[in-house]
Order: sequence, then structure tokens, then C-alpha cells
Amino acid sequence: MPWVIACFDLLATPILDHCLAVRKLALQTGILEEETDKPIVAQAANATNTSNRQKKSSLSADTMAPSAEEQRQEPKDKIAVRTPGISKSPRKFAGVVIAMCGLPGRGKSQVAQCLSRRLNWNGDSTKVMRVSDYRRKRLEPYGEAVSHELFRPDHTANATLRALAQRDAMHDCAAWLAAGNSVAILDATLVTRAQRAEVFDYFSGQLGYRVLFIECVCDDPVVLERNYKEILRYSADYTGMNPVRAEEDLQLKIAHYAESYEPMDEKTYPRIRVDTASMDIEARKVSGHVETSVLGYLGSVTIKPHTLYFSRHGESEYNVLGKVGGDAVLSARGERYAQALATKFNAMRIPDLRVLTSRLRRTIATARGVEAPQEHVAALNELYAGICEGLSYEEMQEHYPQEFAWRDQDKLRYRYPWGESYIDAMQRVEPVIAELQRSNNILVVSHQAVLRCIIGFFTDKKPEELPYMEVPLHTIIRVSSHGYNYKVDFFKLPIECVNTTRVKPTNCSADRTADDALITVPPHFDIPDPWRNPGSGPTLVQQH
Repeated sequence: MPWVIACFDLLATPILDHCLAVRKLALQTGILEEETDKPIVAQAANATNTSNRQKKSSLSADTMAPSAEEQRQEPKDKIAVRTPGISKSPRKFAGVVIAMCGLPGRGKSQVAQCLSRRLNWNGDSTKVMRVSDYRRKRLEPYGEAVSHELFRPDHTANATLRALAQRDAMHDCAAWLAAGNSVAILDATLVTRAQRAEVFDYFSGQLGYRVLFIECVCDDPVVLERNYKEILRYSADYTGMNPVRAEEDLQLKIAHYAESYEPMDEKTYPRIRVDTASMDIEARKVSGHVETSVLGYLGSVTIKPHTLYFSRHGESEYNVLGKVGGDAVLSARGERYAQALATKFNAMRIPDLRVLTSRLRRTIATARGVEAPQEHVAALNELYAGICEGLSYEEMQEHYPQEFAWRDQDKLRYRYPWGESYIDAMQRVEPVIAELQRSNNILVVSHQAVLRCIIGFFTDKKPEELPYMEVPLHTIIRVSSHGYNYKVDFFKLPIECVNTTRVKPTNCSADRTADDALITVPPHFDIPDPWRNPGSGPTLVQQH
């Protein structure tokens, strides 16, 4: 075939010239070495072993990896050599480090905990590493109490101890992310540019994680005074200390930090600046889905002490019958609870009280006597049971035994046919939670599943715990801020009611007997209101 030979002759010269040019370029850049007898595979293996030894050394538990500045100061006689075939391994997952910055008393810990709570709620596994906890842990062997002397910037030994505590927290942040979690929050002060550079170089430059700085500032003397009182009341540094001495010590501690404070004006870092008095927010170079979510969450954060009140509706006719869902009216005992609830709150005279209820009749009737502005919110409606609406547990087992078993196996994720799951309810109430986070003196009258979700959020419950939380009828639940956490108090009003809490049975298999399936069903009645209609009179079900 003469045409094949002609084509080969035509292409041979350009291909050869191209190969020679590529070889020359490789020799110039050091990718290839002309005088060597070692196979390339062997060179790559040796380079890999060297790299592994360097990585093990740089990530030891006792020393931090060198910063970018230290790396730039290596001896000048060292020549960087590009190792053939070696590159930074691609990351299947890149975690996010949120580094809190600012002077003490600016609300950093409250903001950090609020963000952690919200991120965990939305499925981003998050943990807060507080440098103060690590500092106290390092002081324990010496049996010394924390005093302002520890924070003097001119005391080299104490400054070293604080630096070690910060590095302990940084290592734990790295370990948390290395375990596959999403977000680590470093709750520190980081008042100097050098401290912030160290954090950024370690997490971003060396470990490849994304870093977001959040600086909390506040110049309002009223807000600062309130914050200082919260610190003195709840901080472990001042437990058991004389109040006057504690206040003086805190002021001196803040003064020591102020001596070395450098406002965060770096233009290279992703950062958010929050004025915790006015909640004005400034952002710079913020990108990434977690970081932009954090920016949105900050809008619903408050560091003011606040109190919330929760109550289920009064006992309904469906509660008496052991039925789920529906839009039932109150029983006679439920009506008495509504009157008692109104009497209680009207006597308390809570300033600026607001009432939120669902749009179902039993919650509206329960709150109607409370003298405060009221709003009926669809997001507070009870979890919708789909085809099981209005059924008792006995009827669910009789008609839908497979569904009933699936629900017991995974109550959090189980979704009723044409209905909702607890996961759905968690997502539905998120706007309400955002409002409650920044509100004070609100009474929420809602339903068992919905209140489990909301109260569980404020008490940092795991999602799997929500479906089995105890939220009894005829009980006022007070949730009040307690530092950066919340305290829960229960106040049972003296009005009898049925118990509607069903614990998880031991046997959750689909082939279980009816007795096994119904063993944890709480007692209930066969008629809706046996107290209002004694004898042979008509029941409320017949009347309505």
C-alpha cells in the first residue's frame, strides 16, 4: 500500500521533532536526569518514603507543624527539587474550621455554641473546642487557681502555657475533622495577627481545611456590663471566688488582652465581623456552603439572656381515646387546664409576652385566655400521620402492622404514608427556632412531636433522642439561657390527664405478636369524655 508509506513518511519527522523537544524541556526542568541508571519507579518509591517520614514528623502530637513564615526562613543553600510523580493527594472531604476572635466579654462563646447547635441540627457534625478548657486542664497538675497574672503579655512562661493550650485545642480540632466530621469551632481570643496567622497556616496551609474567622466586637458599655456579669456567674474561672475579687480579676484580665489586641484587618482571610451589641454583620471573602450558611445563621443569634415557655395543648378527646393526630377539641380536663394556664400567665405579668400556637383547635382553645398578642403558626401543627390520622395504636397495629413495626424500628426517619416523619417536622419548625433564638418571653402552645423537636434543639439533644423525649400534658416547660447553654424547668399544674408517652418496645420485628407491639401503649379510655357525661347521656363525639 504505497499511500500508507507516504503517510508515514509525512508524519514521522514532526513526531520525532516533538518528542525531542519534550525531552529537552524535561531535562531543563529537572523532571528527567540524563545520567542515571535508576528506574523512575524506584525514584518515585524513595521519594514517597521520604515524604511519609516528613509528614509523620510534622504532625506529631508534641509539636506544631512549622508555619508558612518558618518554612520561608529555611537555609538558602537548600535547593527545591521537584519529585517526579509526587503531588498532594486529592481530598474527598474538606472540613471547615471556624476560629473565634476578639477580646473577652464580647460574646464569642455564646456565638460559637449557637452556631454549633444550628449546624448540628442541619446535619453538619460540629464540635466546639474551647481554649479556656484546655488552659484549665494544663493548670490542674499545679493546683493553681486562674488569675489575671496568667494573661499578662509580658510574662513569658504564662504566655507559653496559653500558647500550648491553644495548640492542644487546634490539634483536637484537626482530629475531629480527620475523623470525618464537618465543622470544628476553635473558641479562642486570637487577639494578635501572629496568632491568627498561626491558625490559618496550620489548618489551611498544612492540613488543607477551609478556615473562617469570626471576630466579635462590642463597645456598648451596657452590653459589656451585662456580659461581664454572665462571665462571673457561669465561668469556671470564678467558681467559688469572692465576688469583689472576681470582678477586679476579670477587669485586669481584659486589660491584659487589650494591651496586645490587634483588630482583625487582614485582607487575605475569609472573615466575618459581628458587633454583638447591634448585631451588625460585615463579611469578607466568605464562600462555601457551610460558610455561607454560618453567615445566615448569625442573623438569628443573640447573646442576651432570654426565657421561653412551652406547653402542649390541654388534654384532647383524641388523647383520652389514645388516638393520634386529627383536629380534636379539648376534653373537660383539657378545658380546665386552659383556664389554669391563663390564670397562671396572667398573674405572672411577664413583660412583652407573646403567644404562638398551631392552627389546630386544641392549641388555640388552650391559649385563648392568656392576655397577650397571639399568632397561629402552621409550622407548629402536629406531625401529620397521613393514613394513620385519627387511629389509635391498636387500630394501627390491626390495619397496618408492617407500618407500625417500621415506625418502631426507626421512629426518627419513619414517614407515615402520605404523612410526615420527625425529620420532616425538624425541617418544618426551623424558621420558628430561628425566631425563638433571638426572642424573649414567648409562650409556645403546640403538640408533643413538635415540642420535642424545638426543646430538643435548645437542649442539644441528638436527633435519635427526639422521638422519645418526655413532654407531658398539663405542664409548663420553661427554657432559660444559662451562659451559652440552656436550663429546662418543668411545672406540672394540678389537673389530671392521660399519659401519651409510648416508649420504644423491645420487639420491633414485623412478625411480632400484637401483644408485643402494644405492650408499651399507655392506658386510655374507650369513650372521649367519661367525666362530662355520666350515666346514659350522649358523648361529645355524638354531639359534634
